Amino acid sequence: MPGLRVDRVVTSGTFSLDGQDFDVDNNIWIVGDDDECVVIDAAHDHEPIVAGVAGRRVVAVVCTHGHNDHINAAVDLADAVDAPIWLHPADTMLWDVVHPGRPADAPLNDGQVIEVGGGKLKVIHTPGHSPGGVTLHDAAGERIFGGDTLFKGGPGATGRSFSSFPTIIDSIRDRLLPLSDETVVHTGHGDDTTIGEEAPHLDEWIARGH
Repeated sequence: MPGLRVDRVVTSGTFSLDGQDFDVDNNIWIVGDDDECVVIDAAHDHEPIVAGVAGRRVVAVVCTHGHNDHINAAVDLADAVDAPIWLHPADTMLWDVVHPGRPADAPLNDGQVIEVGGGKLKVIHTPGHSPGGVTLHDAAGERIFGGDTLFKGGPGATGRSFSSFPTIIDSIRDRLLPLSDETVVHTGHGDDTTIGEEAPHLDEWIARGH
């Protein structure tokens, strides 16, 4: 049985939090088959994402967390492809800054299973980078879509509003590192990594504090 089709679109823009702006490139992951898909993290510009969808039915626009650079194209995209927006409710306060008066359509909950393209993505609540951060696990394909929880080289950034370094370490140690070493981590920014590549470095991250 073929696995889920995964396409990546990269868009560029600005991440803004606590009065600071940062230029960023974001990975948008389009996951499904040739007929339907979910879009994970609609960043910056909806038009290249629509092109990546290529006419497929979009089951949902899924937000791994509520930082502006991961959601700022979500409403335009949802309107363009007639899809609902799903967000963990613990990040509602971040969402409301970017899209006041336009709430997300449905909550993401820990353990929820998203069925798309003949496969399944399980929602794993992985707070720390933000309170409502989630990771999506494609167990059959041995991969996760981790947003900004785990990167090549360490955890997602903390030290800003609503973030917590001890919490993100707990999320990574307890929820992600138990996955198989072969599990590919598709990140919100930058290059892929694997659980096996990152797991040996947990104590180093704790010691350095970021």
